[in-house]
Amino acid sequence: MHIGFLNPQGNFDPDDSYWTEHPDFGGQLVYVKQVALALGEMGHRVDILTRRVVDDDWPPFAAEEDAYPGAPNVRILRISAGDDDRFLRKEDLWPYLGRDWVPGILARYRAEGSLPDAFTGHYGDGGLAAVLLREAAGVPFTFTAHSLGAQKMDKLGASAGSLASLEDRYHFAARLTAERLAMNHSGVDITSTGQERMEQYGHRAYAGAVDPGDDARFSVVPPGVNLAIFGIDARSPREDEVRRTVDDRLERDLAPGRRGLPVVVASSRLDPKKNHLTIVEAFAADGALRDAANLVILTGSLDDPLRSDEGASPGELEVLGPIRDLIASSGLDGAVAAFALPGQDRLAAAYRYLAERRSVFCLTALYEPFGLAPLEAAAAGLPLVVTRNGGPSESLVDGATEYGVLVDPADPEAVAAGLRRALGAGWDALAEAGRQRVLDRYTWDRTAEGYLAAIGRARSAPPRDLLPIPPWFGDPDGSDPFDAADLARLYAPPSPD
Repeated sequence: MHIGFLNPQGNFDPDDSYWTEHPDFGGQLVYVKQVALALGEMGHRVDILTRRVVDDDWPPFAAEEDAYPGAPNVRILRISAGDDDRFLRKEDLWPYLGRDWVPGILARYRAEGSLPDAFTGHYGDGGLAAVLLREAAGVPFTFTAHSLGAQKMDKLGASAGSLASLEDRYHFAARLTAERLAMNHSGVDITSTGQERMEQYGHRAYAGAVDPGDDARFSVVPPGVNLAIFGIDARSPREDEVRRTVDDRLERDLAPGRRGLPVVVASSRLDPKKNHLTIVEAFAADGALRDAANLVILTGSLDDPLRSDEGASPGELEVLGPIRDLIASSGLDGAVAAFALPGQDRLAAAYRYLAERRSVFCLTALYEPFGLAPLEAAAAGLPLVVTRNGGPSESLVDGATEYGVLVDPADPEAVAAGLRRALGAGWDALAEAGRQRVLDRYTWDRTAEGYLAAIGRARSAPPRDLLPIPPWFGDPDGSDPFDAADLARLYAPPSPD
């Protein structure tokens, strides 16, 4: 089968550049890459379609085509979109998807002489592109939202007074309309958990677009862990280098008498919704926890963020400010380390090394749609103490069996109690339970199999009542609205001459 993965935001290249350094380069890029590679290993042809960027600040993304070493069935195809090819935030892509990006995709396949058998739309912008491609060329698709705009609006505290400023920055009107169209026009909507299906797609903003109780419209397909990178027995070429780096940074940041203690590892981008501050508050308030372990905050690119602003974005500084203040006011100097480990292979090597010290992974995000990062840490041998809000409540609990410690991310005392439990006598059982849970349920081969089943259902889905596509997009010549007829004409068969 030939499958096209539609992912205009962020970007892809063989080195996974910037994946931990920008909000648009988050977990969904890991997801798309790994599912594509797994499908390629199964013998299917997969194209990852993303946006071409020709910008001195983003040099890896200028070529029109790229590939991953050792993956002959997977291509990275970059399609231009915008008045120039400079980098654009995902929130600023909407005007160019129908005007430039989708026509560019059709032109690319027209030149090759055939379309994919199916598309998968990722995120709202990829979903919108899939809608337009289906309307123009009849190609069925599945939709994977990863996260939905209505939940983000809720988390940002949207109100009558704040809507104008939120709309100006995030363009939620376009995003929600695109998401409604994508979940309505898709053959199958793919979610990572049953909770995501019922809670996110059941939001009032999506009423009338899809019924989350309709089993025919949904498929729950959990993402997986790359065991070749994060497995407890995997080895990176940088394994020894990472161990030296970890030792060096712990010596730099920790008091001499504390350097032999286990650590609590917090590894996620410095974003307010990841809620790093609660972990620091747990340490500040709990002497027994401080006696048992240090806190280590791993970042993608900031190598000394507790002391230096160098390289930090305004959003990262917003997170770091209260953390620095609390460390100073609570006497936590010498008990907290923070440093950069860019790249998944370095992160995995650090997890394995810290697991040898009987350390623990902690994520106190206010809400985590799925929670792949904890599963990666578990595969490398670290017990988990993670937010109970969102996907971890499904991935790490099965009936009466728990595979990690779930905590209220708004309660520092609960976080401290969970960490003490994981660091204590329960360490071995939690480490083994979490790792086995990944091996049994959360691998990319399992995810790829789920995608194939969902795509098969999407290709044979019966006709449905579809929401109309609004005329949002300007025609390529700048005059009439761009509609499905324009797209169909663009994909007209090449003339014989």
